[in-house]
Amino acid sequence: MKAVMDQNAFQSAARMALRGTGWNGILSEGHQAQSGVKFGKEKRKMSTIPETMKAAILMGPNQLEVKEVPTPKPGPMEVLLKVASCACCSTDVALMAKPFPGQPPYGSFIPGHEYAGEVVALGDTVDEFKIGQRVAVEAHLGCMRCRNCRVGNYTACLNYGTPKHRANGMTSNGGFAQYVVNNINTVHAIPDHVGFNEAALITNLGCVLYGFQTVGGYVAGDHVAVIGPGPLGLISSQVARAFGAEMVYLIGTRASRLTKGAETGAHRVINIHEEDPVKVVLEGTNGVGADLVIESSGASDAPMMAIKMVKPMGKILLLGFPHEPVLVDLEDVLMKNKSIYAVRGEGWANLRRAVSLIGSGKIDLKPYVTHTFPLDEINTAFKTFIERIGGAVKVVVKPNE
Repeated sequence: MKAVMDQNAFQSAARMALRGTGWNGILSEGHQAQSGVKFGKEKRKMSTIPETMKAAILMGPNQLEVKEVPTPKPGPMEVLLKVASCACCSTDVALMAKPFPGQPPYGSFIPGHEYAGEVVALGDTVDEFKIGQRVAVEAHLGCMRCRNCRVGNYTACLNYGTPKHRANGMTSNGGFAQYVVNNINTVHAIPDHVGFNEAALITNLGCVLYGFQTVGGYVAGDHVAVIGPGPLGLISSQVARAFGAEMVYLIGTRASRLTKGAETGAHRVINIHEEDPVKVVLEGTNGVGADLVIESSGASDAPMMAIKMVKPMGKILLLGFPHEPVLVDLEDVLMKNKSIYAVRGEGWANLRRAVSLIGSGKIDLKPYVTHTFPLDEINTAFKTFIERIGGAVKVVVKPNE
């Protein structure tokens, strides 16, 4: 990987990527120094912020390069974070292959939306956080002005893909860098005993909790089937058990993932290569079907499987993203009053709930972090994640190591 970007090319790109992030109103006795900016005596005596940082820039389709770029600066209602951990996600893989609506242009965009770190600078008006505070983030801010955002549905912002909208790591720069700027509404303090690697996965937990809230949230005594033992499926299994489900089935194809699920929440694992999951679930429910089926695989045949195994008046939650049209039996859905729900992101402030569950020990995300890499090895990190090398589940990049 190249370490330095051509200055003329970068200056043009940087104006796009770093727009609206001037050093306005830094708090806590800050002062400018030649080597960088120094701040605050609130938690540590001094924290030095360099003028430049290393970041993984998306230069073209599936082309990440680590370069030296200007360190961003927080504006009003923003904080600057020193990124400790940023996890690889399937959404990153998708947007690196094909840009999302509103994604910054090649040569200026820093991906990464699942990250945690430390507050090192405060923008004007910010008094909600302190220098040195440990935090996790959610990606979606929205536009804070459309009808959906105004009522709290910011993950379904009506201005998504326009300059009004902001989702870190998707429509604005993200966490595969040593520093990143976040709006305070996307930042959540974490307890000191929660590690940064685990905290980077709190976004995944927030997404799952958003799904559970969407379908009603009350699963005590229910039979819950989860299709797909990826990160969201594994977490869904653990959440369902923590919420009191009588039986949690985890369905997949990889023995290593299913074993991980059995260790962290699932009562019964079903390998599709060895058993018919619909038959197993129906037999386990006396022919009735599951109360709730969570589809987290994104496989094209999974929605139909979910319809077949859910009971009449049961619920189906779609967390996985199929990348092609899928065939479903709507007659079965309608005749048996089955309901289908879909969620995107970690909406309705569910990261606050996620932090609480992690902090109290009711949910444990640590087992899902299987690999870590320094920022300079980010391409190896994604190869490990995509190809599931060494049983990879969640792969975490450490930008400041």
